[in-house]
Amino acid sequence: MAQDEYQHALALLKEHRVRLTPQRKTILKYLIDHHTHPSVEMIYSDLKEHDDSISIATVYNTVRLLVDYHLVIELKNGDGSTHYDYFGRPHYHVVCDNCGKITDVFASQFADLTKELGQITREQTHYLVTRSDIEVHGLCPDCQAKLGLTTVATEVN
Repeated sequence: MAQDEYQHALALLKEHRVRLTPQRKTILKYLIDHHTHPSVEMIYSDLKEHDDSISIATVYNTVRLLVDYHLVIELKNGDGSTHYDYFGRPHYHVVCDNCGKITDVFASQFADLTKELGQITREQTHYLVTRSDIEVHGLCPDCQAKLGLTTVATEVN
């Protein structure tokens, strides 16, 4: 599936006459393969180990390009940092309020939810909605365990 997403993304970029340098392809592939919501610095650090031709400026510029073509989305973390996520398969995020971990949630209802949110927003505010980023907040299982909340969380479910 990742290979299909990679080929689809490359085709979209080619269609828009974007120059596909080896570094751009490497960064795109990295974002498709890593669901860790990395920052630019994390991407650079990971890729620099395998490719000396990658610079931090190249990573910044490529990520910005991928955001502009709606292949990647920016996620602002509570600590002020920006993380990135390949958005080839629409999904929403759950964010741990304790450790900041961001996890993808794939739901078949996602398209319906975003459409409904857009309609409600349009009716109430008259905004022309161009995008929806859905975030749910809570405590991840690791933090629940660290905080001694695991039994409480499992009782609720």
